[in-house]
Amino acid sequence: MDLNTGAGAVHLPFENDIVEIQTQIDKLLDLAQRKGIDVTDEVSVLRGKLSDLKRHTYATLRPMDQVLVARHPQRPYTLDYIDRVFTDFIELHGDRSFRDDGAIVGGWARLNGRSVMVIGQQKGRDMKENLVRNFGMPHPEGYRKALRLMRQAEKFGRPVVTLIDTIGAYPGIGSEERGIGEAIAFNLREMSRLRVPLVSAVIGEGMSGGALGIGVTDRIVMLEHSIYAVISPEGCAAILWRSAEHRERAAVALKLTAKDLVELGICDRIVPEPEGGAHTDWDATAVNLSAALDEEIAALEALSEDALLEGRWAKYEAIGSWLEA
Repeated sequence: MDLNTGAGAVHLPFENDIVEIQTQIDKLLDLAQRKGIDVTDEVSVLRGKLSDLKRHTYATLRPMDQVLVARHPQRPYTLDYIDRVFTDFIELHGDRSFRDDGAIVGGWARLNGRSVMVIGQQKGRDMKENLVRNFGMPHPEGYRKALRLMRQAEKFGRPVVTLIDTIGAYPGIGSEERGIGEAIAFNLREMSRLRVPLVSAVIGEGMSGGALGIGVTDRIVMLEHSIYAVISPEGCAAILWRSAEHRERAAVALKLTAKDLVELGICDRIVPEPEGGAHTDWDATAVNLSAALDEEIAALEALSEDALLEGRWAKYEAIGSWLEA
């Protein structure tokens, strides 16, 4: 499934040369169709150049470029992966207290025949859907729903998979009144205690406590061009330098790329994306993600419950530096 061509395609600033070659290919193919001319050799050469250029461009992205790819409007979201990676999905709704939060979806599914609970943050494709999904920013009831589903998975001894993709938890008045900070903090504590394998995948943006609310897991995998950070580059720049214009400087300082996070010991595995990013080929990205999730869960299922918890605590205790007076 290639969404990087056609009238509706969205192209990023650093993709200008890629777009130019693709345009040349499209023109040649159109000419061949209209005039009956054989352009096979010319198209083959251009496609080789296009592949090389995509590979080089995406291998040398700056941190802020990675942010733009992670935010690409045609990038697959949680439900897109659920459709491609999982089967027999049965969505479950509500936190049994206030309401159902459309920004978090979850339910039972099968991953390569294995029964799992899958939970993820869902953004919208247009304004109407974004109003339902709240732009992928969960309210407290979203995190309470997520925890309810995780506890249900624990009850039946099934692994939990979470898909992280949010710019952050919703900071509105109603959200604060219903305890968004408490809901996230409660999830952090309870996820650390769950006695089943937990695997999270950062599929787009993983920002702040909004991501952590479903992200305290035994294994964290990241798609190659996803990002994970305590704050957005624009927010960081506004705080430190009083202007979002310094977002590129902030993106470097935040160490938010998958490569950075593997080096820091936070991310456990990078899942490769197709040439040109996940937004160019949803199906190929889903195949890679499925294989990574399957392998990580299989490794965790081989552990005893005690070993699972010990490993989870050790993982998070090793993050960062500690200084005792």
